[in-house]
Amino acid sequence: MVEITPLITSYPRLTIIVLAIFISFFISIINYFVLDKEKMREIKEKQKKLQEEMKNHKDNPQKLMELQKEMFSHMGETMRHSLKPMLITLIPLLFLFNFMKDMMVATTIATTWLWYYIFASLFSSIIFRKIFNLP
Repeated sequence: MVEITPLITSYPRLTIIVLAIFISFFISIINYFVLDKEKMREIKEKQKKLQEEMKNHKDNPQKLMELQKEMFSHMGETMRHSLKPMLITLIPLLFLFNFMKDMMVATTIATTWLWYYIFASLFSSIIFRKIFNLP
């Protein structure tokens, strides 16, 4: 079996990028199977309509408050739907981040590895969301 520590210390940037892509893929798969995609799209569509309506009623504070109240109810519903996949992925991610932090301490990117992770995961999540057609 190949020992992973020399590989990580030799190629820390590549390691972080590959791990970020793997984690983004894992999260996307969980979201694909757990999220109610149609319900989320429906809620997002309602929120878009409410935002447009709010722009039209800038001068009417009473109507604006009603629309904001409705917008907050939709935000709460969105949070409820996304809570389950988040809870499923939270524990494995905590272990992975602890592992990455411990492994990156001895590398040349010890102070910047998190930035590499953030950018790589951002780009890969966008790609995986498009591939899996996630809201």
